[in-house]
Amino acid sequence: MKFLVLCLGNIGPEYADTRHNVGFMVGDYLARKHDAAPWQLGRHAFTTEIKHKGHTYVLVKPTTYMNLSGKAAAHWLSTLKLTKENMLVVTDDLALPFGKLRLKAKGSAGGQNGLKHIQETLGSDEYARLRFGIDSSFSKGRQVDYVLSPFSADEHIDLEGRLEKAAEAVLAFGALGVERAMNVVNVK
Repeated sequence: MKFLVLCLGNIGPEYADTRHNVGFMVGDYLARKHDAAPWQLGRHAFTTEIKHKGHTYVLVKPTTYMNLSGKAAAHWLSTLKLTKENMLVVTDDLALPFGKLRLKAKGSAGGQNGLKHIQETLGSDEYARLRFGIDSSFSKGRQVDYVLSPFSADEHIDLEGRLEKAAEAVLAFGALGVERAMNVVNVK
């Protein structure tokens, strides 16, 4: 079984360790933990793959910037000959506390521009997404600055452990299917 794991973020060193790039961080964590080959530049994305318990996970970090993530989603679903049921999108979420995970089989974009573009491009909101909480500790009108800023020193203490939990959620999606994985991931 093969899965596309679309890890959302923005390319470039100025975005590397920002909250908005937590999707990239989850992809990097998975690649590192599973001794993946180096990331390769392909059309609309950097890609690598990992294998776990008989499943192949193609990790994709779009080079289109967050707001055009649908281009990478459509291209790699087509290239890999996969349906959207075999795709998991990993993204940040302001509505969740730092490090809280929420796996959903479908749903609205919830104001997340990457998800919005994927939905517009695929013509559907019926694809799985793993949301990683980045909290919403910003003053009015400062959302862009907040999501494009690095995690705080306190958050960095727990970040590696939270990335590990997110990586486990990605693997659960493949091993258990989205419905059963939701029961494991979405615990209080």
